[in-house]
Amino acid sequence: MSPHALSSEESPRFRAFGPHQIDEVARRHGLPADALEAVRAVSQVLPFRVNEYVLSELVDWHRIPEDPIFQLVFPQRGMLEPAEVELLIDLGRRAGRKEIAAEVRRIRAGLNPHPAGQLQLNVPTLAEEQVAGLQHKYRETVLYFPSQGQTCHAYCTYCFRWAQFIGDADLRFAARGPEQLLAYLGRHPAVTDVLVTGGDPMVMSTERLRTHLEPLLSVDTVRTVRIGTKSVAYWPQRFVGDADADDVLRLFEQVVASGRNLAVMAHFSHPRELETALARRALARIRATGALVYCQAPLIAHVNDDARTWADLWRGELASGAVPYYMFVERDTGPRQYFEVPLARAHRIFRDAYQQLPGLARTVRGPVMSTTPGKIVVDGVEETPQGRFLQLRMLQARDPGLVGRPFRALYSETAAWVDHLELDPSTPSDIAAVVGPATRQALSGAHG
Repeated sequence: MSPHALSSEESPRFRAFGPHQIDEVARRHGLPADALEAVRAVSQVLPFRVNEYVLSELVDWHRIPEDPIFQLVFPQRGMLEPAEVELLIDLGRRAGRKEIAAEVRRIRAGLNPHPAGQLQLNVPTLAEEQVAGLQHKYRETVLYFPSQGQTCHAYCTYCFRWAQFIGDADLRFAARGPEQLLAYLGRHPAVTDVLVTGGDPMVMSTERLRTHLEPLLSVDTVRTVRIGTKSVAYWPQRFVGDADADDVLRLFEQVVASGRNLAVMAHFSHPRELETALARRALARIRATGALVYCQAPLIAHVNDDARTWADLWRGELASGAVPYYMFVERDTGPRQYFEVPLARAHRIFRDAYQQLPGLARTVRGPVMSTTPGKIVVDGVEETPQGRFLQLRMLQARDPGLVGRPFRALYSETAAWVDHLELDPSTPSDIAAVVGPATRQALSGAHG
């Protein structure tokens, strides 16, 4: 049955709440004074945006501040250094805008706004000039950032693309239109997948989104169009009740009818995001277009750092007809110290959750670090006469010759990222050359 036979239902108009509306949110939902003070201070550094659906349907206001969805969308005191939070609070009481802005810039500069060489290594060139709004890290896949889609229905506090949302043009990926993308694809026929990302492309109207998707259907070498989105979790009305909800589903059908795969890369961070009737209806309508739905999220402390949560999440995704795809490791950017989980514990959580799944949900991969040379998965722990090791593997790589290759590092209970690990001396030289400490140090210097 066509999804349009299920008429979309009228929904309230989308409204976002940001730092300037935090007092209104606090009054409505009883936000304690200390939490309100923290949100005010930290949201000067990290982007804050939420909407009525998240506030009314997802946050459990009886459990704040520990509630995982509250942690997911509201900046917390522990996301910055204690001295930085106190300084921001103090400046907010007595200082002018210029002094506050200078302190905010200083703090942001220390948060590694573009990890894994995104600005230095991922931006492609065309006629010897950098192409705005594109990233090309892996041979088969190009990331495309339409300028009109560089916001979200709500912001995740852990987001590794937080620098897209702070109003700094030097840190922002954005393409005004698809013309340069099409020219680039014409010169790179090995690219079969285009990931339209942000921000969130689904904040755009259907007609605006159409101007970015339809041109891709004229490129024969593009066989899969991916859309990275958190909209099903944060504003499922986009596919159910918005004025152009039916129109966007017809656009999805058009992409599928062209012979392409349309993959909706849905971000679900907690099983509660899947439990509302609107979210389930949105997924059903998307799937009825012929689109595929793949689900991914990082493992994040304070939100989903236990096996039961992940098992429930993956089972919920499978029950909704979606494919569990990735458990990522929280990236080395933003308030990483608040969210990061050591790799050894991350693997235990993944293993314990994986063991609870039916076979069809064991499509998921993780825990995966998206690092400068590529995606590195932690496969397990190896016990040997020489000691304990973390088993690692290049799941994806800039150099296709490294894909699928195993290696190992000395076991650590505290390492939370590849740059915390000591590689085994037997690591193949080509892997050590891109993952080893000398390369990491050089790239870290390039990041500033």
